[in-house]
Amino acid sequence: MKILVINCGSSSLKYQLIDMTDESVLCKGLCERIGIDGSKITHKAKGGEWSQEVPFPTHTEAFMKVVEMMSTGEGAVVADKSEISAIGHRVVQGAEFFTKSEIVTDAIIDKIEEIAPLAPVHNMAHVQGLRSAKKVFGADVPNVVVFDTTFHQTMPPKAYMYGVPYEMYEKYAIRRYGAHGTSHRYVSMAAAKYLGRDDLKMVTCHLGNGSSISAVKNGKCIDTSMGLTPLAGVLMGTRCGDVDPSVVTYMEQKLGFHGQEMADYLNKQSGLLGVSGVSSDKRDVTSAAEAGNERAKLACDMLNYQIKKYVGAYAAAMGGLDCIVFTGGIGENDGGVRAAVCEDMEFLGVKIDLEKNKQRGADIIDISADDSRVKVLIVCTNEELMIARDTKALVEG
Repeated sequence: MKILVINCGSSSLKYQLIDMTDESVLCKGLCERIGIDGSKITHKAKGGEWSQEVPFPTHTEAFMKVVEMMSTGEGAVVADKSEISAIGHRVVQGAEFFTKSEIVTDAIIDKIEEIAPLAPVHNMAHVQGLRSAKKVFGADVPNVVVFDTTFHQTMPPKAYMYGVPYEMYEKYAIRRYGAHGTSHRYVSMAAAKYLGRDDLKMVTCHLGNGSSISAVKNGKCIDTSMGLTPLAGVLMGTRCGDVDPSVVTYMEQKLGFHGQEMADYLNKQSGLLGVSGVSSDKRDVTSAAEAGNERAKLACDMLNYQIKKYVGAYAAAMGGLDCIVFTGGIGENDGGVRAAVCEDMEFLGVKIDLEKNKQRGADIIDISADDSRVKVLIVCTNEELMIARDTKALVEG
């Protein structure tokens, strides 16, 4: 069975074709600038890479080009699209309507569109991708949606409710939903398998341009750092993370911002970029800090401190801690962040080996010191494989 995994953005389409016989990636690629001048596709397969500038007025044309690249020319990995058994789609927001992955129907697409205000940029892009996929591949190829929010649906009300009037939840579904659930689910399962235990109290740290942290107890999420939207939690590339709500209204008054202007300011001009004044890329901020830039150093210190606070808080919430998992672009590659987060955590039983912390390249790396009671792991996330596995399970019934 060959499964095409899709992640649609408002102007992009990422894809991977996975052979589920051995879970190998046959090809992967990215369509960029959909609906914008200068659109192009980059396709990788069989050790090669091909890029073309192609007009993509909509996601439909992008899907058509993906099929062409997969089935013709030097980067071909299938004879034609009939070899694709199913398509799995990442969807950011499923709200309370979706507690598991689902085979797509028109009613499900309509519901994803209906709850788009909870993730306006992401969900509408997913809707476009779903409708385009049905156009290009036809009704006989099943589509499956895998929601980032479903892993967090096991949170108890005391964790997901906000201290606002209850009618806001009843009328407008205002609550904590979280994000990156597919990644948290994958790495927590991989860590449990690696350690040979299912009864773990685990904190999973998905750290990248967008970052979220989850408390996972016995395989189930009991709390997570992102909230109604992916703006909450720790400092991120351009997102502010947790702030006093009065900060927002005060800044609105001072800046003369309203509504979407303020949302854009917090989502796109804050975080590492806003504090450091250097970049939203953690690598650039770290380099500037090492060169003596005090604001860049402050941004790094804030991120490390906030992650550490969440680890401690979630250890308290779970009544102990057995494992910390680092994943995502920063979590997997930034040894400085891992070292700073775990520093002075011996009271919790956390101690890392600084030499092991320099290792890279394996899917799972144990960086715990020999005398650390808590295991500290680097786990390479694989959301695409998780989506493909869910898709296969649903299609096969």
